[in-house]
Amino acid sequence: MEKKRNKKNKDKGKRWERLDNTAHLFPIIAADDMSNVYRISATLTENVDPVLLQQALDDTLPLFSGFNMRMRKGFFWYYFEENIKPAPEVREEDAYPCQFIVENSNRNYQFRVTYYRTRINLEVFHALTDGMGAVNFLKELICSYLRLAHSDSFRRHELKSGTSFNREDSFMRKYRKKEPKPYKTEKAFNIKGDKLPKKHLAVMHGYLKAAQLKELCRKYDCSVNELLVATFAYSVYMEYDQGKKSIRIAVPVNLRSFFESVTTKNFFAMVSAELQPSDHSFEDVVKIIKHSLRSQINKEYLGKLFSYNVSNQMNMIARAVPLPLKNMAIKSVFISAALANTSTVTNIGKIEIDPKYEAFIKNFHVVLPMSQGQDLKGAVCMYGDEVTFTFSSRFVETHVQRCFFSTLAAEGVDVRIETNGEYYG
Repeated sequence: MEKKRNKKNKDKGKRWERLDNTAHLFPIIAADDMSNVYRISATLTENVDPVLLQQALDDTLPLFSGFNMRMRKGFFWYYFEENIKPAPEVREEDAYPCQFIVENSNRNYQFRVTYYRTRINLEVFHALTDGMGAVNFLKELICSYLRLAHSDSFRRHELKSGTSFNREDSFMRKYRKKEPKPYKTEKAFNIKGDKLPKKHLAVMHGYLKAAQLKELCRKYDCSVNELLVATFAYSVYMEYDQGKKSIRIAVPVNLRSFFESVTTKNFFAMVSAELQPSDHSFEDVVKIIKHSLRSQINKEYLGKLFSYNVSNQMNMIARAVPLPLKNMAIKSVFISAALANTSTVTNIGKIEIDPKYEAFIKNFHVVLPMSQGQDLKGAVCMYGDEVTFTFSSRFVETHVQRCFFSTLAAEGVDVRIETNGEYYG
C-alpha cells in the first residue's frame, strides 16, 4: 500500500505537456507498416565509439525537455509526460530504418539513437517534433560526441548559440479563425508495384553538387526545391501510365519563418504540387510544379491552410467523447487526405554546424517512413557544397529513382549513388 502511495506522489510531480495540434494525429495512425518515425543521420570521418556516443546522449538529453518525454493515453486524448528513466540505450543498427517504436520499449522514449560504422542515426516519432527540432537535437548530440572523442581539441561544455528550446504550440498561438477547406481531397494517382518483404525498406541516396543544381535552376528560373519536386513528379509521369488521375506530390512547409516562431514542436503545413495528365516535356513539368508551389507557399495561403486544419482538429479533439471514438474519426480523415497525394518530398534545407566541427562530418541524410498509399518518398538536405536526395521505398523496382537521377545527369548534374544494399538481394 505504501509503495502504491509513493508511486502516485512521484507521478503527480512529473511535468506533462499537451501534444501540438498536428501531433494528435501520429499516435492514432502509428503502426508497424506506418511508423511515423523518420530518420536524420550524420556520417562522420571516423568510426563511432558507442561508449562515447552513449555518454554524449546522456549529456545532451537533459538539455532538451521536448525529447525527455513519454507518450501517455488519457480518457479523452494522448499527452506527453516527463520521462524520468535514463536516456535510451545507444545500439548498433541492426534493423531497417524508420521502424515503429513499440510502446513500453526503448525506456518509453519516443526517439532512438543508433550507429553503424561512421554513421550516427537519430530516429524520431513525429509526434515529438518535426525536422527542425530533430536537426537541433542531432547537431547538439554530434557536437557533444566530438567534444568527448577529441577532448584535446574542444572545450567540454558549450551549447550552440541560437539553439531553441521553445515548446509552444505555434499552431494554436498563430491560429486566427476558421477557414473554408482550401485544398482537394480527391484521389491522386497511386504508384503500384511488387513490394519488398514486410518491414524491409530500400534506401537510395543521390549526392548532387549544389553549384551544378543552382546552375540548372537558373536555366529553368526556379528554386532547388522546385526543381527536385518537379523532377520527382516528372519521373513518376514518365515511368507510369496514370490514366486520368493527377500526380500530386505533398511538400511539407516549415511555417516558422512565415509566422515568427522558434518552437521545437511540430509547426509545418502540407501543400501539394499537382501535375495533371497530359503530354509534358521536362521543361513543362518544371513550369507547372513551380507555379503550383508558388501559388501555395505564401503567408496568406499557408495561414488559411493551417487555420482550417487547426479548427478541424480542435473540433475533433475537443469533443467530450472517449479517445477510441475520436481515433476512428481522425483515422478516416487522415486516410482520405493521404490518398489525395501520390507521394511526399520533404526538404529540411541546409544543415549548418559550427565551423570547428565541420572537418569531422562528411554529410547528413534524411529518410522518410512509408504511409497510407505512399510506398515511395523523397527527402532532401544540403550540407556544405552537396545536396543529398534520398529515396525510401517499399518497391522492388527502381523505375522512378533511375529516371530521377538520369534526368538530372542529362541536364549536366553529376550524380553519385549510394544504397543500403536492399536492391542487391
